[in-house]
Amino acid sequence: MTATSPVVADWELRLRIREQVERHGLKGGAIAKALGITPQYWSSVTVGKFLFPRELLEKTLDLLEFDDDDRRELLTLRDTAKERAPFAAYSALFGESLMRLYGLEAGAHAVRTFENSVVPGLLQTEDYARALMRSTAATRPTEAEQRVRARLERQRRLDPPDPLQLSVVIGQAVLMCQVGGPQVHKQQLLHLRNLAADRSNTIDLRVIPFEAGDSLAGLNAATFHLLDFQSARLPTVGWLETAIYGELTEDARKVDALQYLYEQAWAIALSGDESLQLIDRIANRTGQT
Repeated sequence: MTATSPVVADWELRLRIREQVERHGLKGGAIAKALGITPQYWSSVTVGKFLFPRELLEKTLDLLEFDDDDRRELLTLRDTAKERAPFAAYSALFGESLMRLYGLEAGAHAVRTFENSVVPGLLQTEDYARALMRSTAATRPTEAEQRVRARLERQRRLDPPDPLQLSVVIGQAVLMCQVGGPQVHKQQLLHLRNLAADRSNTIDLRVIPFEAGDSLAGLNAATFHLLDFQSARLPTVGWLETAIYGELTEDARKVDALQYLYEQAWAIALSGDESLQLIDRIANRTGQT
């Protein structure tokens, strides 16, 4: 059992309880009656509106006949879940969906990302991220700085001792857009190249070149991420994002569709070495007149 994030621990706890309920063929009303609580209260606990009270959890584990090993694991998950959630200090900045995404990312084993407009947040330099944040007219300067700090904190998942396994496919347009001006742009390109070269065991960066043409256009894909977890009990989670909307989904059909899109993008992308060579060529031209 692995849970490195309170959000992931809480999710696994509730997921395993729901699965056990289904195995026993029990209904929410019957469980609530056996536990001496209302059906509404049981529903609120199991969907994650608040932390599972320990006494109620122990009664639930008895009722659902978990064995001793599972019982210990689930109580440990509950202890982890009550810890302070990652990025809780930024909850006023981000909506519920983004806060959950970042909490899951903090406990993920691997992330697969597709991006065709800007450098993915986990790979952005501080200046690049700041330029993006300040480019949004509705974002106040102080809020922009908070968002930059949150992004840099997320990037710690790339560091040892337990680095995230990150696989990224981007369109060449990402490399061409001069966010923040020529100098910021060039430093971002060099940062991308260096990260991918120096951490090739944990970061795999692929670029879809303009020459892919119809194949790239045919994907018609927005930004999306696929999060995988070390625990075999946890399914892959998908995140799909547009300029005005973001959705976190566990729905198997939607996740399968995103995985198919990622495989299609991977298939038309350059190899890792070819991608680094393309980044180098663009970086060498940047800032030249």
